[in-house]
Amino acid sequence: MSARLLLADDEPQIGRMLKNLLSAEGYTLQIATDGQTALDLVAKWRPDLVLLELKLPLLDGDEVCRRIRAWSQVPVIVLTMCDSEDDKVRLLDLGADDYLTKPFSVRELLARIRVGLRHGASLNTEGGAVVSFGTLQIDRALRLVTDNGREVRLTPTEYNLLVLLSGNAGKVLTHRMILRTVWGPHSEHDLNTLRVFITQLRRKIEANPARPLLILTEPGIGYRFRPSDR
Repeated sequence: MSARLLLADDEPQIGRMLKNLLSAEGYTLQIATDGQTALDLVAKWRPDLVLLELKLPLLDGDEVCRRIRAWSQVPVIVLTMCDSEDDKVRLLDLGADDYLTKPFSVRELLARIRVGLRHGASLNTEGGAVVSFGTLQIDRALRLVTDNGREVRLTPTEYNLLVLLSGNAGKVLTHRMILRTVWGPHSEHDLNTLRVFITQLRRKIEANPARPLLILTEPGIGYRFRPSDR
């Protein structure tokens, strides 16, 4: 079975060129021309690797990468015009696995894809788009959270925070890691903001927010989402 690649780029000529090139190499390629469609395809189609242009309609590439990393380890190669060291560090901080500066050579692109696919195969541990924790269910394809079948209304930030915590159930996530992933590298020391959103999220998903059973505090370190008993 051929590897499935997702290209998120709104330039038709780039799409046509890569479609022909990658198909000839035996890959199956889907193209998303805006950020929201790219996220939907990552959740529903589950590609083996994502090629991500940063300048996208609806949601830019930075936000797409940040949201993907909230729950998926699919390899992401950013296609960018940026060539400064700071920009490259920023891309990697967002969760990108690699980057290619435009214009790039075909040989280099294919080499980076092969490396990315090998890396992705070694990480192949993620679950599906729908996860359950007792009566709480999170559908990451539909961005829908329900408890006992009733919708839990979350703000976009609350949702992203929940997906990150639940996607790493059982693992301790540091304050810095959570802040960098959900709010970006510039917010990694804003503990007050994190505490406020944790409190809001607990009020919406915990039976007793004062004695939480899902989002557990690791004093001085961060938070841990309790794994399902099933």
